[in-house]
Amino acid sequence: MTPGSLSLDAEALYLDLKEGVRALLTENTHLVGITSGGAWLAERLQRDLEIKQALGVITSFMHRDDYEQRGLSGGAATDLPFEVDGADMVLIDDVLFTGRTIRAVVNELYDYGRPARVRLAVLVDRAGRELPIQADYAAARLSLAKTQTLSLARDASLGFHFSLEN
Repeated sequence: MTPGSLSLDAEALYLDLKEGVRALLTENTHLVGITSGGAWLAERLQRDLEIKQALGVITSFMHRDDYEQRGLSGGAATDLPFEVDGADMVLIDDVLFTGRTIRAVVNELYDYGRPARVRLAVLVDRAGRELPIQADYAAARLSLAKTQTLSLARDASLGFHFSLEN
């Protein structure tokens, strides 16, 4: 993919993600959205899939390996309104890149207890992994230059679109 040529339909990918997450669910599965794009997706999935289990939100800020540079910028606090010990969870994120955010989120999760199972579903896996982490479900897989940033933004209509920066 060349710079500036990104053509991803975030809404179409969301519909694909919804079906992928549906396949990961059991009657006891909790969705846990990763701040911020993953939390938006998890909220919408919770509603659209009519999931009755409590929805969680988790942040990676306190466990990031670049915390000294980033600090507490941009984040809501972790909110897991259910018993984490023994829980079945699907982590939801917008873009999976190096794997460092997921590593930090898993560390944060274990501060709250020991889940029975944790799986990961993402809208886009953009390759470039630095850690041995992979999604159980990805609506799209693509490669971008390391210098490019792909992020999900929420529209006023609560829809989604991508932005690509070089």
